[in-house]
Amino acid sequence: MDTVLVTGATGTVGSALIPALQARGVTVRAMTRDPGHLVPGAETVVADLRDPGSVTAALRGVDAAFLNSPSAPDAASLQMRFADLARDAGVNRLVLLSQYAAEADSPVRFLRWHAEVEAHVGSLGLEHTVLRPNLYLQALLAFAGTISQGFFAAPIGDAAVSAIDTRDIAEAAAAALTGPGHAGRTYTLTGPRAVTHGQIADALSTATGRSVTFHDTTADQFAAALTGLLPPWQIEGLVEDYAHYARGEAAEVHTSVADLTGKPARDIVDFARDHAAAFASV
Repeated sequence: MDTVLVTGATGTVGSALIPALQARGVTVRAMTRDPGHLVPGAETVVADLRDPGSVTAALRGVDAAFLNSPSAPDAASLQMRFADLARDAGVNRLVLLSQYAAEADSPVRFLRWHAEVEAHVGSLGLEHTVLRPNLYLQALLAFAGTISQGFFAAPIGDAAVSAIDTRDIAEAAAAALTGPGHAGRTYTLTGPRAVTHGQIADALSTATGRSVTFHDTTADQFAAALTGLLPPWQIEGLVEDYAHYARGEAAEVHTSVADLTGKPARDIVDFARDHAAAFASV
């Protein structure tokens, strides 16, 4: 692949994907909505998924594209329109960032939305690969404020989740975007083991040298803590996500990261060590 377009280029996955692609020797076109944000080492293009004209311009001359989108209530329709535009632009390969356990009949709205996009992309006749990552370990950074005070809370009990480091998602995506043999494949991306939030707290304690404890909480308490920080639809979706985790439905471990990258997936111990400074006391 000569030129790869990365949507969500300044996000958690996109910002890690760009150097992973650059290391593979491809030209990277970084798509951002912010005209003031230049991505080092990449061709930065300003485009918005809500503006089809800008997306069409961003896709011009692109060989492969990575499709992610900001969290929004209409994210599925935005992604489907991007896929249509990519097909119309003659893009040879599309790698879609979906979610672990995406199913059309899931009680979790986000999983239903991702399943809808997967089905649409699969109907276009476009060479594509689907990546289904589990819970991001980087989501812990949103709890940094309370973790720095020695605790964090979520409605998950002692259920284990095979959470994944977003750096591994990025490296898997780079492999799917540039290597052969991935057309029509769906890869479930997980960490090397399923861990409880109590085990996550232990890893953070070791990495920071301070005691960090996990507090189980109710869905209502979790939602109340997020009120004012996130819109209601997103809070409701996150509560559904955590109910899915609490039911033990996200504990399977897959080898896709190692299969795609040739390296084992990073463990919670690795994540905690590498991000210890983010959880320092304030």
